[in-house]
Amino acid sequence: MPGKVHLFLALLLAPVVGFYLAFGVTNPVQSLHAKQLHLPLEETKTRLENVSSAVDETREVTAETMAVIEKVSEVAQAEKEYYETRQKKVEQLVAASHSHVAKTEDVLDQLLSSMLGDPIGQTFGENATVKVYSLTEAGYRGYMAKVRLHNPHALKVVLANDKAVSNGETTSHAAKRKGAILAVNAGGFYRTEDGKLAVLGTTVVDGKIVTFSTNTNLSFVGFNKQGRLVGGKVTSREQLERMDVLQGASFLPTLLQGGKRMPIPRDWANTRQPRTLIGHFTNGDLLFIVIDGRRKGWSNGVTLEEAQSKLLEFKVRDAYNLDGGGSSTFYYKGKVLNRPSDGRERPVTSSIVVLP
Repeated sequence: MPGKVHLFLALLLAPVVGFYLAFGVTNPVQSLHAKQLHLPLEETKTRLENVSSAVDETREVTAETMAVIEKVSEVAQAEKEYYETRQKKVEQLVAASHSHVAKTEDVLDQLLSSMLGDPIGQTFGENATVKVYSLTEAGYRGYMAKVRLHNPHALKVVLANDKAVSNGETTSHAAKRKGAILAVNAGGFYRTEDGKLAVLGTTVVDGKIVTFSTNTNLSFVGFNKQGRLVGGKVTSREQLERMDVLQGASFLPTLLQGGKRMPIPRDWANTRQPRTLIGHFTNGDLLFIVIDGRRKGWSNGVTLEEAQSKLLEFKVRDAYNLDGGGSSTFYYKGKVLNRPSDGRERPVTSSIVVLP
């Protein structure tokens, strides 16, 4: 009987004993942990390999970028050095130019003083520097003004009462009306059927073409937007616009171009008259001259041929004859300095004025 009981218990406990024996030989939990650990290690290794590859690529890109940056830096440095060198050269040229202009002005002033004596009047204004000389030492009754413009708008052509057709206006009245320091009469004019005075030829005021003429017998005398004297024969509006004219009037003839004499018309040759002349020196300074005439015992005037010679002595480059005769007027600092041939000022249609 006991033997049967022992057999029964052995059979009953066999599964449990087998389970424990199996569990003891192979722990499923440990196996599971091993598998779980094995998978992340493989993924981490792969990821580390990828990161390493990315780092290597980044190093290569960084190296290339640094090389580009270094090259750009070298180019930038070279451009900076080039710019600085060029800037220094420009500054040197500007300084040399200013020095040259100053020396030229000094030489010109010395030349004029040696020929005419010291200026009888000087004005150092914000817009212009004006030096006035008597022409007595040169053998003429009259005056000359050398003008250096600091502002191109300081020089203006003023129409009588600001109209192309009017009863006329004296140069001194136009100058006072505009607050000018210096003024001379300008372009020619003619009388209309109703007795008015009208400007002759082409006239430009403040950049506006007031009148236009293709009369090639006339010379246009103008000033561009840089304050430079321009002029000559004008045959079209397009030509006038290309000249960039700010102010201008007309008369005849042209006396000098590029330092060379121009032909004098036969009807004007070798005749002495009161004259109003305008020109510019080789350094760009402007020149205004009025010479009296038709006054016995005072002055008979000057021929245009003589005027050409005197202008060349003064180192004038370009010059034009403006309206003369009884119109010739030289105004400075509130007074008419010359003696107009009519015994008094003649009303004219246009004047050139310089603001202080």
